[in-house]
Amino acid sequence: MEIAPDVAAALQAGQPVVALESTVIAQGLPWPDNLETAWAMESEVRDAGALPATIGVVGGRPVIGLDETRLEHFARNGAAIAKLGSRDLGSAMTGSRDGATTVSATARLAALAGIRLFATGGIGGAHRNSHMTFDISADLMELARSPVAVVASGAKSILDLPRTLELLESLSVPVVGLDCSEFPAFYTRSSGLCLDQRVGSATEAAALLHAHWQLGGNGLLLAHPVPEKAALPSAKLDAWIEQALQEASSEGITGKAVTPFLLSRLHGISEGATLAANRALLLANARQAGEIASACARA
Repeated sequence: MEIAPDVAAALQAGQPVVALESTVIAQGLPWPDNLETAWAMESEVRDAGALPATIGVVGGRPVIGLDETRLEHFARNGAAIAKLGSRDLGSAMTGSRDGATTVSATARLAALAGIRLFATGGIGGAHRNSHMTFDISADLMELARSPVAVVASGAKSILDLPRTLELLESLSVPVVGLDCSEFPAFYTRSSGLCLDQRVGSATEAAALLHAHWQLGGNGLLLAHPVPEKAALPSAKLDAWIEQALQEASSEGITGKAVTPFLLSRLHGISEGATLAANRALLLANARQAGEIASACARA
């Protein structure tokens, strides 16, 4: 792996570092919002006292800490950049490809680099009708394997959230509310699904992570709701999701193409409301991860 010099120095000195994914830059948001959001997320991490490390694969080589030139390359050329889950990393490396890392691939590479905190928008999970299609994101299995805490606004609203939580429980992945007692549903703060565990501060989160990893645990999901001012009403969002799902089905969209298609269509159907909510939660989660990483470093 190529680790940026400032990231390598911070890790060597035991200073706080937060991993960020690159799929949200290449495939998750439109140009130029994607690049502006990537820069803003890094700024939020820095303002919280930690160092950001955006992760991607460049020319077949995993890079821990993309510089500004590479960030812009990913943002401008998303259609030409592969979307990589953890299973795709070996192929991308031997094929000398550029690849944007999803939650699963970012968690794997962050763990290998020694980074324990990772901020994203929402994790993948069990898709609707997954009991028939077996369409379940590798994010869940990777959290069970990699000792990384992911700060996210729950799982994406387009998924089957109750089944996603059941799978996380089966995989022994703790789901902990960050100042909330209900599983957030990405664009909305409420899902109706109660959480068994919650923490009220970065210091409490750091103590929980320390105990979890001392006992040999691996990944955790730290669930942080979208900021209240940016949250969308559940009823309206459900109608938009249903329309986007019908369009995906009629166009034969399957596999890893489903999520970016649905997010793009929701942006159009909602006239930009989902994009604004997505950006708000990404920035809030980056700040939270930075604060927790800093608290971990002080402990």
